[in-house]
Amino acid sequence: MTNTALGILIPFFGTSLGSACVLFMKNKLNPILQRALTGFAAGVMVAASIWSLLIPAMEQADSMGQWAFVPAAVGFWTGILFLLLLDRTIPHMHMNSSKAEGPQSSLQKTTMLVLAVTLHNLPEGMAVGVVYAGWVSGDAGITAMGALALSLGIAIQNFPEGAIISMPLRAEGADKGKAFLYGVLSGAVEPIGAALTILAAGFVLPLLPYFLSFAAGAMIYVVVEELIPEMSEGEHSNVGTILFAAGFTVMMALDVALG
Repeated sequence: MTNTALGILIPFFGTSLGSACVLFMKNKLNPILQRALTGFAAGVMVAASIWSLLIPAMEQADSMGQWAFVPAAVGFWTGILFLLLLDRTIPHMHMNSSKAEGPQSSLQKTTMLVLAVTLHNLPEGMAVGVVYAGWVSGDAGITAMGALALSLGIAIQNFPEGAIISMPLRAEGADKGKAFLYGVLSGAVEPIGAALTILAAGFVLPLLPYFLSFAAGAMIYVVVEELIPEMSEGEHSNVGTILFAAGFTVMMALDVALG
């Protein structure tokens, strides 16, 4: 249980450490650096979706033979549609945007910025929770090191995400303490989502291939909807693409080496 608790907290520690950058750095994040960090985070999320979630989902449905892709496909699309629903029903605002998304709201801009990051942290928490639920069950083919690899990978990409949320909040006028706190709170949904998923293990485990691919679909939605546009906006630069490849490579290596 101690290993499980630590595993679901590691991504939250990554967000918190990244948010702490606002306490030591200048008030505004360099646009090139922001693109690089966003690209890296996107690369990690795509690799985690493939190696830690979709491939295990199909392996666990191996008894279905040539139809082993069905749980992965169904879960993937359910995750996509679930995030699309949240995107349409929760007011939020993406970085470097002047227009809020979702229903009309009187919420402050800083609150909607935090909500946007919280939205895309939710599937990451669920992914960690599903993988650890599978490991705890002992019969899902998921190893302790495989679960740790996903947790570490998400923590690595959460570090730049923490900085990406706290630094713009500081630039919007929040003091350093408040910007740091908001950054930390945006990541709190991850261990909460992971813990709730593990507590529901009795329901999750029989449908584990669907839940693994659901988390993958939700993460891919975030990458395509938010991270790729952010890493490509503004004056043309290849830095986002290069760091995307670097993040993808780091997560792929972690999963293969530890999984």
